[in-house]
Amino acid sequence: MITLLYLLAGALFIVGLRGLGSPRTARRGNQIAAAGMLLATVVTVYWVYDHSPNDVGLSALWWVILVGLAIGGTIGALLALRVQMTAMPELVAAFNGFGGGASALVAFAAIVETGTVVATDMAYATETEITVALSIAIGVVTFSGSFVAYGKLQGIVTGRPVALPGGPFFNLILVLLMTAASVWAIVWNEPLGYWVLAAIALVLGVTGVIPIGGADMPVVISLLNSLSGVAASMAGFVIGNQGLIIAGALVGAAGFILTVQMSEAMNRSLANVLFAGFGTEGAGPIDAGDKPVNSATPEDVAISLNYAQNVLVVPGYGLAVAQAQHAVRELATALEERDINIEYAIHPVAGRMPGHMNVLLAEADVPYDVLLDLDHSNPKFPNTDVVLVVGANDVVNPSARDDSTSPIYGMPILEVDLAATTVVIKRSLSPGFAGIDNPLFYMPSTMMLFSDAKGAIENVTEALLDL
Repeated sequence: MITLLYLLAGALFIVGLRGLGSPRTARRGNQIAAAGMLLATVVTVYWVYDHSPNDVGLSALWWVILVGLAIGGTIGALLALRVQMTAMPELVAAFNGFGGGASALVAFAAIVETGTVVATDMAYATETEITVALSIAIGVVTFSGSFVAYGKLQGIVTGRPVALPGGPFFNLILVLLMTAASVWAIVWNEPLGYWVLAAIALVLGVTGVIPIGGADMPVVISLLNSLSGVAASMAGFVIGNQGLIIAGALVGAAGFILTVQMSEAMNRSLANVLFAGFGTEGAGPIDAGDKPVNSATPEDVAISLNYAQNVLVVPGYGLAVAQAQHAVRELATALEERDINIEYAIHPVAGRMPGHMNVLLAEADVPYDVLLDLDHSNPKFPNTDVVLVVGANDVVNPSARDDSTSPIYGMPILEVDLAATTVVIKRSLSPGFAGIDNPLFYMPSTMMLFSDAKGAIENVTEALLDL
């Protein structure tokens, strides 16, 4: 019955994951997957109760489990309720790190319990030892790497790529040392090898993420999410828990697929993301020189919107920083009252994590059916009267399409420059994560509204209502 209930939990995970494929069903999918996790947790707690002999202090063990559930559940609920939407990528990075760390601790518990590994039958001892080593290696790398990503997103660690001595070969040496430590632990049955493995993995997590620039953090977060799932699955093999194996495998596979899709959305390989040191976040403002910049006022933008029939909003990380999603929703309502059609064009790598813009707009009750992906947005731009770019930069840079010498050449972009009028709301002409200038800012059809995103949108809405 326990096995069947674990399979049922796995089925709920799969159905929930399927629901996450569409914004319209994502909320329900999340609820179904959460129900599956609750079922798996209850079954696991019962398994502990059923398999614990009466002479090991079951009541004390029971209280440890309940207290752990209470503490973890309370912290998770408080974080979910209190975190700002701008900090959601950091929260996801932290969750990935804690997931990897937890998986490594499960493997260490098995080592401490027996002095070697859990398995006693020599026919399975080597297999179990291998899963212990993998759980520790992947879990610890995910733990330290995720918190480096957290630091980059939070501004604690520089968002610029940090070059290592020897470049990628330095990390290759660490991987070889980890392999040697694993062989030492498994072949010679030496528990100390696992601790050496963990120490090297802790360093590799740092040195693996710190050379990656801020522009690539969405891909890194997705990859670390995948690794946390793989580590959990390995931990499931260590303790023989089918629910953990299934859940970890699903997270690992889904996360890796998303990682590949994110890389393709930037027209780059995963190897290029991990090893190229791309992106110079934090670069200063671009000197426009003699380039023409058409500065606009909120009143100018309001007039353009008032005479438009079709409007597309392109959100970027600047919208998240300014918490401007509700202001954008109010502007959209004012436009809809004038029978102006308004939709939203979402680039796959806009923001700092996959789906960041979708989550922000959903928080402001933007209808799901007006959120358009890249493929559905680009055909609409030539027939769009006004495009409102709010805090986006690299994902609307025409250099990716027109300039073969550009570092982002070939990256699919939202072709906002094909619209009749493009309004760009930014604080300055500063570059995006890629650290390069954007020719869009100097085009005759572009109006630059230099301001904080939230304040600018509120001023435009006020001016629109006064017309």
